[in-house]
Amino acid sequence: MAENSDITKIQKHCMDTSDNDFETMEHLFQSKDYHWALFMWHIVVEKILKACAVRKTLAHAPFTHDLTRLAKVSGIEFSNDQLDWMDTIPHLI
Repeated sequence: MAENSDITKIQKHCMDTSDNDFETMEHLFQSKDYHWALFMWHIVVEKILKACAVRKTLAHAPFTHDLTRLAKVSGIEFSNDQLDWMDTIPHLI
């Protein structure tokens, strides 16, 4: 278990970098580079879920890119359809 200040720093890092990645995703989408925009969307969602997982568990987030696994650890309640989409998106990239 990490200390409270570490948890805050980890969460802040995840959210700050996801904000930057979101801007990149928007630029890619606007330039009609949809494949890379979708890839960046995956990274943005992953980082947000990791920030939520850190908040929930008070420990480092799992070292994974699996959105469904991160969603379950995050403590956020998702529908089965939403979890299915999280499984589907990586296969579209």
